[in-house]
Formats: sequence, structure tokens, C-alpha cells
Amino acid sequence: MSSVSPPLRLGTRRSVMATTQSGLVAARLTELTGVAVELVGVTTFGDVTKADLTQLGGTGVFVSALRDKLIEGEIDLAVHSLKDLPTTPDPRVVIAAIPPRDDPRDALVSVAKLADLPPGAKIGTGSPRRIAQLRMIRPDLDYVPIRGNADTRIGKVTSGQLQGVVLAAAGLGRLGRDSEISQVFEVEEMLPAPGQGALAVECRSGHADLIELLGVLDDARTRAAVTAERAVLNALEAGCAAPVGAYSAENGPDLILTAAVVAVDGRRAVRKSTAGSSSAPTDLGRDLAAEMIAEGAGTLIGERAH
Repeated sequence: MSSVSPPLRLGTRRSVMATTQSGLVAARLTELTGVAVELVGVTTFGDVTKADLTQLGGTGVFVSALRDKLIEGEIDLAVHSLKDLPTTPDPRVVIAAIPPRDDPRDALVSVAKLADLPPGAKIGTGSPRRIAQLRMIRPDLDYVPIRGNADTRIGKVTSGQLQGVVLAAAGLGRLGRDSEISQVFEVEEMLPAPGQGALAVECRSGHADLIELLGVLDDARTRAAVTAERAVLNALEAGCAAPVGAYSAENGPDLILTAAVVAVDGRRAVRKSTAGSSSAPTDLGRDLAAEMIAEGAGTLIGERAH
């Protein structure tokens, strides 16, 4: 009889982006532990609905089906884009690993840089956070909500339907399409979504052996940074579809955390920074959010474009 263990079943959304990300995690886990991993495709509600994510609340629409499969034991672990995960913990699952973060910034795929596009040029993005910040830079452009995978979105530029689309730089890099980027937005001009560029590896909370195994993938510095960013989002009681950006950078043993809430018309914003120990990232995020709320951030979150 063979004593070889069956491969771990890694649940992933079926998109090219998701399977690419999951494949990278699977390969790294096998490299570090010798454990075989197989990908199991899962279709989520966010993949099949035609509604705008803003109408659905955004948070969790790509996550719940994967978590259901985890709880039911049909998969052993799941890989998510961390920015898609709800900030409220689910006690049935645990984020066993957050691998080293890739580029957290947003990127423009276009025929030109944003400053060089003509007035009225159509720019596609499904993110209120991106639209609000883009309007601060170029209020004279036409921002169009779009859905679909990276190929679909970029295709709207190459076909001439749009003059540009804004996507996560990390995703384009993982797909090998970073050569199509015309401009990467520095965090000073466009704050990314909390956790953008990072992946989360989840498993069932009671599966101690697997939690320990997956721990080899965890990067403590990335975990501290994204924990601070997500704490801001959680304290603001805003989902991933809200116009909230946050980014945490290392400064020796400390983190420098910057966050912003931007009005959907781009005309007003509450933006603040703070610094604190990387050993208490949740407190850092909560304290910064409290300062932002005191300056009216909650009002901006509740607004909608007219």
C-alpha cells in the first residue's frame, strides 16, 4: 500500500487571474514543504452576476462560495486577493498565511499617461475608490463603470471603446501584462485599496496541522502592513466598494500608515497619516480611522454619485 498523502485541494475562482495567483501559491507551498497541491475551480456569485459590485456592497461577493467549500470540507485551503476579503473575521476560517506583497499600486492601461489624455476621454474602472481619486486629478475625464476580467477590460482599450482602464499593477504583473501599463500611480496621488497587491491563504480554523504547514508562506512584514490598512477600513465600517484608500509603509520597526476617504465627485477628501509600532497594527489603523471620522470621513463614505 502507498503511504503517499493525497494532494491538498486548493480552491480558487476560475478566472485566469485567480488561477494564476493560486498556481503561484501552490507552487511555492510545494517548493517549501514538498506537499503536492491541486487546484479546484469554484464559481462565486461575483463571477456570475452582471450587477455592479457597488450595488452588491462589494465585500465578499468573490469570497463566500470559496469559504462554503472550505467549511464543507470540499477543499483544504483557498487563495483570495486580500482586498476582496471582508474585514470582519469569520470564526470558522483563519488566514493562515499572507505571502510577501507584490506591487500595491494602481496602474493605467492606455495609449497615453493620464495627464496627456484629451478632455472627455473615457476611462473604465469598477472601483469608486479609483474613480474618486482620478476625479481629483482629472475631473474633466469620463469615468465609466466596467466589469470583467483583465483581458475583457484591456480589450475595451485596444478596440477603441475606452481610452484607458485602471487595474491593480500586481495583477497585471502576475499575468505578464505589465508591458501594457502606460502609467503606474504612486501612492501619494492614488492610495490603493487596503491590502491591494497581497494574497490571503485561508483554511478551516480547527485544522491546526494545516495552519502550521501554511505558515511557511507567511510574511510578517506584509501581514503587519495590511492588518493596519484593513483596520482602517473596518473601523470606518466601509466595504471594499467604498471610496477608501489606505497604504502602510515600513519605517524601521514602525509603520507609516496613510488613509483617505474621497468624495465620489473628487472635490473633497479626508486624508491623514500616522506612525506607530508594527507590533500593534490594528490599534494603529483604528486610531487613524477615529481621527478621520472626527474630520467627517463618515459623511463622505455615505455619499453616492449623482
